[in-house]
Amino acid sequence: MYKCAILGCRGRARGHARAYQYVKRGKIAAICDMKEDLLNQFGDEFGINQRYTNLHEMLDKEKPDLLHIVTAPVSRDTGEPLRFPLMNIASEHGVPAAIVEKPIAVMGEDWRQISDLAKTTKTKFVVNTQLNFHPQNLELKRDVTEGRIGTLKFIEASARNPPVDQAPHVLQLVSSYIDNSRPVQVMGQISGRNHLDSAQPSPDDATARITYENGIQASVAFGPTMAPRVLPDTSNNRHKRVCVFGTRGFVHWRFESWERSTPEGGYEGGDLSYGDQDVVAQGGLTEAVFDWLDDDNNVHPTHLEQSLAEFNLLLGIYYSGMTHAPIDLPFDPPDRLIDSFKTLLQ
Repeated sequence: MYKCAILGCRGRARGHARAYQYVKRGKIAAICDMKEDLLNQFGDEFGINQRYTNLHEMLDKEKPDLLHIVTAPVSRDTGEPLRFPLMNIASEHGVPAAIVEKPIAVMGEDWRQISDLAKTTKTKFVVNTQLNFHPQNLELKRDVTEGRIGTLKFIEASARNPPVDQAPHVLQLVSSYIDNSRPVQVMGQISGRNHLDSAQPSPDDATARITYENGIQASVAFGPTMAPRVLPDTSNNRHKRVCVFGTRGFVHWRFESWERSTPEGGYEGGDLSYGDQDVVAQGGLTEAVFDWLDDDNNVHPTHLEQSLAEFNLLLGIYYSGMTHAPIDLPFDPPDRLIDSFKTLLQ
């Protein structure tokens, strides 16, 4: 039984904790949050007695096998990125594995810091893009893997929330359908400045054409203006989707529905309960960390280096939108990229 701990006791952490009903090889032993009211409410709700307001103290005393880092990507007080310093603490304490909430970074500077950490750390970091483990999505991916839609031709995907909020989910979904082939070039466009000073700073909208190492291309769109409205329509925050086209059919996963067309089955589709699927997916993502701890060859599908490549792709979309030119990937993003949007975008 793996010993687990959670850092951060706000709303998203409840999704991590509830998923333990589907986790067979781990148990939450301790929690940490600087705000005692949040800490105690969370501890009472989930029956966790070991509570800390200092991360170093929790890691020293509890020595968890798995740490869930469920904090905002940017400090609400200083505006400074938080992912790297917290991941670095976990690494320095020798935590065997950590699940980090998305986005893994918010700008070029912290992406570069985390990329450097990835080269030296012994901690197995995983990014919490749990859509990969939604049961219906796994079924559709099996259809693709087993050739039921023929040879892959093209992928189209979108989310209607701002790019840094949902692009990590969508770009990971695209990767998952092509065996995590890395992106090699992107041509993108961006618009809107309303979210540049938020806790997850990014342009309001982005769209791009991506070419992957295996030759597959994808068209992606993020934000309320650029993401397409796909019937039946839904609210912005419930719009996440990926559609994979092959020579013999297609599969289409959405936030609350799915469809596919194959020569054997014809057209099929149905509704989904996102909440029911998501708690199972969160459990599956956590169990996959234990698979990796058990065997180094069972690398987690959303491991850090893969997620960094996908975030570098998002930065490439941003920079292509600034320079009006295609960007070869991976690329080294310039410093203060977000600040430059404040003069560029209207």
